[in-house]
Amino acid sequence: MSKYGQITDFLECFLENEVTKTGIKKVVVGLSGGLDSAVVAVLAQRVFQERLLCVKMPSHYSSQNSLDDADELCRDFNINAITASIEPMLKAYEVMNPDLDNLRKGNFSSRMRMATLFDLSAKENALVLGTSNKSELMLGYGTLYGDLASAINPIGDLYKSEVFELAEYLGVTKSIIKKPPSADLWDGQSDEADLGYTYAQLDRAMRLYVEERLSVEDIVAQGVDKKMLDMIVKRIFRNHFKRKMPVIAKLTARTVNHDFNYPRDITL
Repeated sequence: MSKYGQITDFLECFLENEVTKTGIKKVVVGLSGGLDSAVVAVLAQRVFQERLLCVKMPSHYSSQNSLDDADELCRDFNINAITASIEPMLKAYEVMNPDLDNLRKGNFSSRMRMATLFDLSAKENALVLGTSNKSELMLGYGTLYGDLASAINPIGDLYKSEVFELAEYLGVTKSIIKKPPSADLWDGQSDEADLGYTYAQLDRAMRLYVEERLSVEDIVAQGVDKKMLDMIVKRIFRNHFKRKMPVIAKLTARTVNHDFNYPRDITL
């Protein structure tokens, strides 16, 4: 069996097991028309079929191409999807805050989408599946309580370049695989332009630093750009708080997340 055949089998078992043990039978996925959400949607469809609900949440900044790609994916894989636009909420907030810059606008949009997903998850008695990949999680390239939030994340240990390869294996719509990565948070937004480097460049350096635990000097000796590597290391440590629960001041003998720690699915 191929590498991505094994990964697919593992992730399908992971999703089935982690959802089943909660007692909940349904899942919801925010579908943007981008690569990561497409891969999660296809994996979820293979496991849950009609128990999967995908939610398109466009704003007035969403590209029509992304919406068309999401629709094509749903047709290709027989995925049940609805549209819940965040445009009215975002426009209202923009009127209230005329000084809103792109960063604030993007963060607000991301959080409105996740608030919508969790509300629908309550309505449908379903779990929200995450769509953040390892490259984004390590670099902190995501919005706290926005796209970084979820109940279960099947692709959080796959670098973006690996998600591309998994998408090819799963047969994800070609137009989704080929287009430049973008969260569609504002006009002309591009992930790689924001980061300053391609995911292929970033992932190669992160694998050496994170997986192989090489020193900065040893990585640079392998031809990795020093300026890029310094940026990666700085972002990994600066954004560590996004990968952790909020810090609680310790006042008692047993404090949540300090010394009162159990698996999240613990039962009596």
